[in-house]
Amino acid sequence: MSSVSIVENSMGAGFYGEAGSRINMVGPVLARELGGKTVKLAIDGGFTCPNRDGRAGYGGCSFCSAAGSGDNASDIDSQIELLGGKWKSDNYIAYFQSFTGTYAPAEELREKYCSALSHPGIKGIAVATRPDCLPDDVMDLLSEIRRDHYMWIELGLQTARDDVAESFGRGYPLSVYDEAAEKLRSRGIRFVTHIILGLPGETHDDMLRSALHACQAGSWGLKLHLLNMIKGTRMAEEHPGYVPFDSPEEYMDLVCDILERIPPEIVIHRLSADAKAEDLIAPKWAYRKRLLINGINKNLAGRGTRQGSKFNGF
Repeated sequence: MSSVSIVENSMGAGFYGEAGSRINMVGPVLARELGGKTVKLAIDGGFTCPNRDGRAGYGGCSFCSAAGSGDNASDIDSQIELLGGKWKSDNYIAYFQSFTGTYAPAEELREKYCSALSHPGIKGIAVATRPDCLPDDVMDLLSEIRRDHYMWIELGLQTARDDVAESFGRGYPLSVYDEAAEKLRSRGIRFVTHIILGLPGETHDDMLRSALHACQAGSWGLKLHLLNMIKGTRMAEEHPGYVPFDSPEEYMDLVCDILERIPPEIVIHRLSADAKAEDLIAPKWAYRKRLLINGINKNLAGRGTRQGSKFNGF
C-alpha cells in the first residue's frame, strides 16, 4: 500500500499516514479504497445552522467562528485550482464543511450533492451535519446516494457531557446523537464523530469517555479537535484567559491515551484543529499542527504502543 495522504484544504488540515503507522489514519484508508492519493475539498454549500436561525438557538455554538467551521471553504473548481499545484491527484472528495450540510429540504440537498458527484474527479462526498438534522426524507436520500457512491457523514458531538454541551450551546442532548448514530448505522451509512478536547469544565477522563462513547455508538471515524480559543467567538468572551492545555506535551499525552484505548479499526480523520495564527488566542502553539502530529507519533513510539493497544472492548 502506498504511503499517501488526504488533504482537506490549503491550511494543511490533512495528515500523512505512512504504511505501518501506529495510527489508523484516513489517508492510507482512502488510498486503498479509492485507488490513490485523495484530496478532500472543503466546500461551502450555502447552508446555515439551526443553532443560528432560531430553530435550536442563535449565534451558533460558542466556540464556532462566523464561517461555521468552514473558514477555508469555497466551491469545487476554486478548491481544485487552489490545491492542484500542490497536491497532484485525480481523486477528490467533496466535503460539505460549512455550517450544517443536511439543513435544507431533501430535494435541494439532492441537487447539491448530485451536482458535486457529477464533477470530474469527484469520487465521493462527505457531509458535516448535526445529529438533530437527519429527518427521515434526508436519511432516505443519504441511503440512496450511499448505494452508488462513496460517502460518509460527520456528526458534531464534541462532548458526551450534556452539562458541558449546554454551556457552549450545542442545542441537543446526547440522546439525540445516540438516536442519529443508530439510524445511520442501521442503514449502513458510515459516520465520523467530532470530539473537542479541552472544553471548559472537562477533565481528562471526560474527554476519554466522549471518544469511547462515539466509538461505541458505531462511528467509522473520529476527528479529535484541539479547542482553539479564537478572537471574536462567544467562548473567548465568556472565558477570558482560559487556556485549554498548558503545553503541547499535555495535549499529546491526552491524544495518545485516547488512541491507545479506542478500537484499532477506527479511522482517524484529524488529530488537532485549524486556526490562523493571527486569530488564535490560546493555546498559542495550536497552529503548529506538524509539531503536534509528529509529537503524537513520537509519544506512541516512546510508549511502545499504537492505536488500540489498550482497547478491551465495550
